[in-house]
Amino acid sequence: MTKLSYLHEPGVLHNLAARYELNEIYTYTGNILIAINPFQRLPHLYDTHMMEQYKGAAFGELSPHVFAVADVAYRAMINEGKSNSILVSGESGAGKTETTKMLMRYLAYLGGRSGVEGRTVEQQVLESNPVLEAFGNAKTVRNNNSSRFGKFVEIQFDKKGRISGAAIRTYLLERSRVCQISDPERNYHCFYLLCAAPAEEKEKYKLGSPSCFHYLNQSKCYELDGVDDAHEYLATRRAMDIVGISEEEQEAIFRVVAAILHLGNIEFAKGEEIDSSVIKDEQSRFHLNTTAELLKCDAKSLEDALIKRVMVTPEEVITRTLDPVAALGSRDALAKTIYSRLFDWLVEKINNSIGQDPNSKSIIGVLDIYGFESFKFNSFEQFCINFTNEKLQQHFNQHVFKMEQEEYTKEEINWSYIEFVDNQDVLDLIEKKPGGIIALLDEACMFPKSTHETFAQKLYQTFKNNKRFVKPKLSRTSFTICHYAGEVLYQADMFLDKNKDYVVAEHQALLTASTCSFVAALFPPSPEESSKSSKFSSIGSRFKLQLQSLMETLSSTEPHYIRCVKPNNVLKPAIFENLNIIQQLRCGGVLEAIRISCAGYPTRRTFYEFLNRFGVLAPEVLDGNYDDKVACQMILDKMGLKGYQIGKTKVFLRAGQMAELDARRAVVLGNAARTIQRQIRTHIARKEFIELRQAAIHLQSYLRGILARKLYNQLRREAAAVKIEKIFRGYIAKKSYLTIRSSAITLQTGLRAMKARDEFRFRKQTNAAIHMQAHVRRLIAYSYYKRLQKAAIVTQCGWRGRVARRELRKLKMAARETGALQEAKNKLEKRVEELTWRLQIEKRLRTDLEEEKAQEVAKLKDALQAMQIQVEEANAKVIKEREAARKAIEEAPPVIKETPVIIQDTEKLNSLMAEVNSLKETLLMEREAKEEARKAHADAEARNAELVKKVEESDRKVDQLQELVQRLEDKVSNTESENQVLRQQALAVSPTAKALSARPKSVIIQRTPENGNAVNGESKIVSDMTLALSNVREPESEGKPQKSLNEKQQENQDLLIKCISQDLGFSGGKPIAACMIYKCLLHWRSFEVERTSVFDRIIQTISSAVEGQDNADVLSYWLSNTSTLLLLLQRTLKATGAASLTPQRRRTASASLFGRMSQGLRASPQTAGLPFLNGRGLSRLDDLRQVEAKYPALLFKQQLTAFLEKIYGMIRDNLKKEISPLLGLCIQAPRTSRQGLVKGRSHANAVAQQALIAHWQSIVKSLNNSLKIMKANYVPPFLVCKVFTQIFSFINVQLFNSLLLRRECCSFSNGEYVKTGLAELEQWCNEATEEYAGSAWEELKHIRQAVGFLVIHQKPKKTLNEITKELCPVLSIQQLYRISTMYWDDKYGTHSVSSDVIAKMRTMMSEDSGNAVSSSFLLDDDSSIPFSVDDISKSMQQVDVADVDPPPLIRENSGFTFLLSRSE
Repeated sequence: MTKLSYLHEPGVLHNLAARYELNEIYTYTGNILIAINPFQRLPHLYDTHMMEQYKGAAFGELSPHVFAVADVAYRAMINEGKSNSILVSGESGAGKTETTKMLMRYLAYLGGRSGVEGRTVEQQVLESNPVLEAFGNAKTVRNNNSSRFGKFVEIQFDKKGRISGAAIRTYLLERSRVCQISDPERNYHCFYLLCAAPAEEKEKYKLGSPSCFHYLNQSKCYELDGVDDAHEYLATRRAMDIVGISEEEQEAIFRVVAAILHLGNIEFAKGEEIDSSVIKDEQSRFHLNTTAELLKCDAKSLEDALIKRVMVTPEEVITRTLDPVAALGSRDALAKTIYSRLFDWLVEKINNSIGQDPNSKSIIGVLDIYGFESFKFNSFEQFCINFTNEKLQQHFNQHVFKMEQEEYTKEEINWSYIEFVDNQDVLDLIEKKPGGIIALLDEACMFPKSTHETFAQKLYQTFKNNKRFVKPKLSRTSFTICHYAGEVLYQADMFLDKNKDYVVAEHQALLTASTCSFVAALFPPSPEESSKSSKFSSIGSRFKLQLQSLMETLSSTEPHYIRCVKPNNVLKPAIFENLNIIQQLRCGGVLEAIRISCAGYPTRRTFYEFLNRFGVLAPEVLDGNYDDKVACQMILDKMGLKGYQIGKTKVFLRAGQMAELDARRAVVLGNAARTIQRQIRTHIARKEFIELRQAAIHLQSYLRGILARKLYNQLRREAAAVKIEKIFRGYIAKKSYLTIRSSAITLQTGLRAMKARDEFRFRKQTNAAIHMQAHVRRLIAYSYYKRLQKAAIVTQCGWRGRVARRELRKLKMAARETGALQEAKNKLEKRVEELTWRLQIEKRLRTDLEEEKAQEVAKLKDALQAMQIQVEEANAKVIKEREAARKAIEEAPPVIKETPVIIQDTEKLNSLMAEVNSLKETLLMEREAKEEARKAHADAEARNAELVKKVEESDRKVDQLQELVQRLEDKVSNTESENQVLRQQALAVSPTAKALSARPKSVIIQRTPENGNAVNGESKIVSDMTLALSNVREPESEGKPQKSLNEKQQENQDLLIKCISQDLGFSGGKPIAACMIYKCLLHWRSFEVERTSVFDRIIQTISSAVEGQDNADVLSYWLSNTSTLLLLLQRTLKATGAASLTPQRRRTASASLFGRMSQGLRASPQTAGLPFLNGRGLSRLDDLRQVEAKYPALLFKQQLTAFLEKIYGMIRDNLKKEISPLLGLCIQAPRTSRQGLVKGRSHANAVAQQALIAHWQSIVKSLNNSLKIMKANYVPPFLVCKVFTQIFSFINVQLFNSLLLRRECCSFSNGEYVKTGLAELEQWCNEATEEYAGSAWEELKHIRQAVGFLVIHQKPKKTLNEITKELCPVLSIQQLYRISTMYWDDKYGTHSVSSDVIAKMRTMMSEDSGNAVSSSFLLDDDSSIPFSVDDISKSMQQVDVADVDPPPLIRENSGFTFLLSRSE
């Protein structure tokens, strides 16, 4: 910056700002390097390539860099053999520490070599930084990693320029920070690193969070942004290993650090005596014991050292206690002393580990010292820091002046009048003896009664006339010093305490006696005390001596200066605060150096540079053959400048003269430029005129040609326009005609179509009316028939009941005759062999009970009759005696004779009355006995009815068991037949097998009344069939080649496959393809051959038709065909040997039609071997006869069954996929729709209701569509019913699970919405009829009951029994509990069930918690096939294949004449 034309503060600031925007953070001011902190990583500036660039480069040759300063110092040391020093200064956060690291890195790069035991000296020097930073750096307001001590690193070099040793000197560690910090600053890093150590170490030292310790929680800042304390702890341990600190020493170091934290948590309370103190509480006692344990000293001795002091007088030794405030001061003093000794030990250990070279002749010292500080509150630390900066500034000024002096002397110019500004007066104010501030502070510290106020008053009196010392007006303890960088206000409150450096004798004795060698080494025993041993020592004096030693070291070296600058206070990149930077430049002495340069000759240029730049001011001088020095002198004289000087090689100009020369040079250059511009502009104007004239001539010729061509084109366009108009008008007329014609045709078409639609609509309505009338009449007739049938049944039941009661009375009268009952019992024993003993016991008990009751009833009746007779006789006697007495009284003589008669009559009357009373009592007893007998009789009748029901149920079970056994026997026979077929196939290669397969088959035709052969005597059918048999066998007997027959059969098969691959449709509700396949296979006797490919081809055709098919119409078509064909095969095919293996059994009356038919077939051995049937023999289902099927036929049947199940599953799954998205919309009603239902009127409610059930109507539409497709393809109702049953089960599972999983669905309004949708499904089931819907509505029982529970009112009044038995009997306790807990009423605000019911549910669930099945409240979807082949054969109706007409392709072929009907 010394080369700037305007060398003043704005120019310097502008230059720094411009370079900072370009990330050029380094700038030279002479040989002073200014480094601006970028607050971001710039790795390209410090890599190995950059070091290689600056190695050996001349100063100023490359861009300014910290490596250039280090390289200059290193080259000066090597070349001149003189020690050098690099002084790095700046305020906190300016980047001093990072700059120091970069300097040491570069010096290690230049002079590095391997050290002892694998560790290099330079590596130990670099790795010492993390250790010193951990114990000497802390977060301040201005910097997150501020060095709170000064550091001077001496790097020693040998004769070859290699690093041979190093030493680190530290200055003024900020001890007060250990005990006192302000928010948002932090204490030293090591405390936080130890609190973030691994858990086992924290437990060993009994540490916790930093917020638990008094020395750390005075500030709320515990962590730094972007810094991991746990990671930094491990890095510090690794750095300790490198610098040579052993594991035992590391453990002792962190034990001391932990002891300091625990020491800070010891608190004191007032004791019983005056000015005494004791440990406050148990928590403080715990920390006291922990501190003693970590320092390995006695806890009682530690307590005494903190709260007691021993005073030695000539007469006696006095022990006094300290008050709580003094005890706290003693505690903090001990903590500061321990930490200071620990830091000094670390520095000494690092120096010993690195090692020093006593033979080294030259060093390079790197000074990392704190910069000038001025805070809101400034104490003793800022005073010492600013004192250091005053010393360094004096050294800096002297060095700058010295460089200027050397430059002027070298060039032999006169410089004696340059004024030099010195700050010696400020240094005298601070350090002069005996009247300096430090001397007065030491004096005040030596007097016990001195306070900070007396110290301040002493300063006021001593320096009241010093211009550098200012007393504030409103403070009695503060003072201001006018430093070179500005005024700083100091608070003298803590000066005395912070200046004292002696160790309390009790503390020294306590720690010297520690059993820990490390702690004892920190406090070595002092020499024997004498009267002079207690001489006072202070921090200020010691610091002054260290600073004096440092200045001596710097004076003996060649200094190089680096001034670090902090661009902003927010510590963020790309922010340049002008006021902040200009203040730092002033504090760093940069502007003072510029002022010194400006006081002399700040601008200097070599003769060549001066002539090259300012030769234009005197061209005649350049033209003459003058010497450079003379030429420069002539130019300066011509310009009239005064005060300049000319040296031997340079021109020295005063401040501002360079700017004046530049201004005159600009005027000369401006005049020359204007002359050149005038000539150039004349040349350009003439050239433009000539070009413009040429262009005008060319333009005129072009324009004339354009006008001629335009006239020609206009005439040509007019002629063309006339022609176009003619053609266009003709086109318009034709188009208008065609439009009118087309409109007329369209109108006629529309009118005719409308008339046709009206006619069609009328006919459709007429047919619909006729259809409705037919249905209504059928319904009326059916209803009348049903009512008549019901009335007849009721009448029959009444009459039969009456007859049964009459018969029962007769049986009671003849109860002893048990012959009929015994006969019935014998019949029952014959019918049910398995239940004989149980029925015998039950009937025997019933018989005995009836006999006993009958006898008892007879006895009671006889006794009752006898008693009634006696009562009647007694009554008659009484009446007769009364009559006799009355007559006797009437006929009696006078009164005298009456008395004995009256007495006698009275006695008799009394006896008769007593007898009557006894008879009444007997009558009552008999009546009660009769009532009891009647009740017993009723009980016996009830038990008899139960026994009758059990007998009937036993009969039904026996029938079912017989039917099941029969079915199992059939399956066993089929399995054995298949096994036999497999064995025959395995032996097919043997001659025996071939002989067996070549045997002729017998033809046996059953003659039964059903087919009309035996009863009606129609021998024609038999003769026809015999003739057909002979016709079929004639070609074989004719001896034609087998090849021609096979080719013809192959052609027929190809034609059949080609035909069935098309959609043949249905005939009379029967699938044509299935019937045609069945008739062809039966005619070709394919079921009875050992090998054939027709089955595989049919299966492949079906597979290709349904594979990957999503069309429901195609799938329904093939489902109808496969089910019909499987039914025909099930009723026709019979495994070989099945008739002989199946025993003959009598079927019950409840057997199905198929069961009766198959039983009848098995009962007639003559019908088991029907080989084939032609078209004439397939007139009815009764004509179907079983044939013995071989292995291919049985395999074909199994494959057909598999395809039937696959097609069924595809139809079901496609329908599930179609309705699945709609189910997600049906489980929860839209909120707007719910509000509309409540707030709107009736019409609005109807519209909202219609909108609400739109999704449900979509599901119903899908169901209707599927039902319509399956009906159109005549899918058996049994399969349709199964499809919709599983679909409704799927709907039930999806809706119910969604209801249980989503709380918003368990609301009252949502229950109404789902209930409305379920009503739509119920209506669909009713419309679909039970034939197709079946029990599908019952599959929705879970969701129906759950929705019903949601919409009922007064839920809190419902008991658990009512809920589980009446409202929701299907739902489990887990499901009811979840619905009850998730329910919320968004419409009326009602509550769910009571808390008692919830508690009972929870209890029942805890009892069933071991059951994994009961713990689940969700339903599972069943995707299995819900039917078997037997179910299909039982449920499907008879199929008459005779009336099915073949398609035209088959009808025209002569090989398929057997498919034609009889009439054809």
